Amino acid sequence: MPNPEFCKIERDGRLLLVTINRPEVMNALHPPANKELAEAFDDFAADPDLWVAIITGAGDRAFSAGNDLKYQASGQPMSIPATGFAGLTSRFDLTKPVIAAVNGLAMGGGFEIALACDIIVASDNALFALPEPRVGLAALAGGLHRLPQEIGLKRALGMILTGRRATAAEGQALGFVNEIVKPGEALEAAKRWAAQILECSPMSIRASKEAVTRGLMEPSVKAALANQRHYDAVRAMFKSEDFVEGPTAFAQKRPPKWKGK
Repeated sequence: MPNPEFCKIERDGRLLLVTINRPEVMNALHPPANKELAEAFDDFAADPDLWVAIITGAGDRAFSAGNDLKYQASGQPMSIPATGFAGLTSRFDLTKPVIAAVNGLAMGGGFEIALACDIIVASDNALFALPEPRVGLAALAGGLHRLPQEIGLKRALGMILTGRRATAAEGQALGFVNEIVKPGEALEAAKRWAAQILECSPMSIRASKEAVTRGLMEPSVKAALANQRHYDAVRAMFKSEDFVEGPTAFAQKRPPKWKGK
């Protein structure tokens, strides 16, 4: 994507780092920023050489404060890409893993971006909330659905109906934060998670993610087990070179050489 204005895109081997770059407004998102982020994740999804992504926020105060309310209040046209807030919250066909490095406030849509990711690493000064009812809105970019699924109905409603803030420690106790680190270390910790994922076959990772996410939508575990062999990423794994390479490398007592195909 040529010269984005509101996000930074960096490649590091198989890893893509996406940084929301509006620190002057706590990395809140307006339509142009959403468009850039959607294009960045479109490119990530389509690039066979990229296997894992990290999303974070510029600066040390905020991951993202969510929707840019001042921009909305100015009366300028509002829109969200088909793939959702930040190009992630409605992107249901992405089987590549995405890690959120939450380096401060994750409010409203910012929390919804993090919830749409597969792993959340947070600095210990991070705060999470869905405060939309306090400004006459509702968390309709997935927060009202993902949070109950991840932490249970009553605990989710306790946050949703009050708009209260949860610390990183509470987020870990509730189950939506994977790891807490010192301020300034969230990105490096996310890279460490990414490195562990990259040790695995990307075909297996995609099959596993798809089986988990689609399996949650099946009516029962029995149905999920019966249907998973028809999932695209699972079928691709069975047909891949990596499916042969993994057992071969194990038998030969050497590290596998994954190709992602």
